[in-house]
Amino acid sequence: MTKTIRIGTRDSELALWQANLVKDKLENLGYTTSLVPVKSTGDIILDKPLYELGITGIFTKTLDIAMINGDVDIAVHSMKDVPTLLPKGIIEGAVLSRANVKDILVHKGLDFLDRDGIIATGSLRRKAQWLHKYPGHKVVDLRGNVNTRMQKLNDNTWNGAIFAAAGLERIDLKPDNYIDLDWMIPAPAQGAMLVVVNKEDAFCKEAVAKLNDKETQQCVHIERSFLRKLEGGCTAPIGALATISGDMLNFEGALFSLDGKEKITIAKKIPITHLNGFGEQCADEVLANGGDILMQKIKEKLK
Repeated sequence: MTKTIRIGTRDSELALWQANLVKDKLENLGYTTSLVPVKSTGDIILDKPLYELGITGIFTKTLDIAMINGDVDIAVHSMKDVPTLLPKGIIEGAVLSRANVKDILVHKGLDFLDRDGIIATGSLRRKAQWLHKYPGHKVVDLRGNVNTRMQKLNDNTWNGAIFAAAGLERIDLKPDNYIDLDWMIPAPAQGAMLVVVNKEDAFCKEAVAKLNDKETQQCVHIERSFLRKLEGGCTAPIGALATISGDMLNFEGALFSLDGKEKITIAKKIPITHLNGFGEQCADEVLANGGDILMQKIKEKLK
């Protein structure tokens, strides 16, 4: 059996770049594909912070529905936007090789770092970590796709805005006026792309599996299991990064209070032969170290 694999994607420039990468890889393997762009709720509603919208997987839900309805065969996502639990009937098909994991600050000069400053980001994780390091600064909400956010930075008097390096690099939008935020722990699965597929679609499952990068998959699974155990269904300022060096996996994770004043961190390494349950174990240590109380406070504030 052969068929045209319909690739569902958001219609932003970055999402289309990612979908086209998957399209090219599949076609290089001999498959026939077509793109099906869909506008997500997360792209349409730009005047509210993400956590206020109360929708799980706001950037992925529209594509989930399209897949369940049979309008698309696979969907391509920035993996950090994907809920840790996929909808019934939709499974992980492949995790592509990871790009740059860092957050960067696009700025209009760095003299503000030692005085009052205004930074823009729509991420609770970035906001909390920035305020932890720069408690005297103000952080304002910034929403939209990367092009929209870059334009908003130019149009406002903010000192800078925080972006994922991978997104700007993929569409060649990374400017000269940026610095790497090496001290900021990235979002779980930041820099990774996920292809999801219908559980019953054997043809697409076989095709997509050929794109999988095992090392990236192992790392992001640890990060996302850490996130899932900590969150309990609540959006929270959580960072996690797993990297593999030789036969060892190194993990760094953190949970912050919304205002950045509280921080609970963990750093561990483990042989890659013993990864089963490791992300949950790290989360349990954070919860036992005060994370359970902090998560309860976060849930109360975000109600």
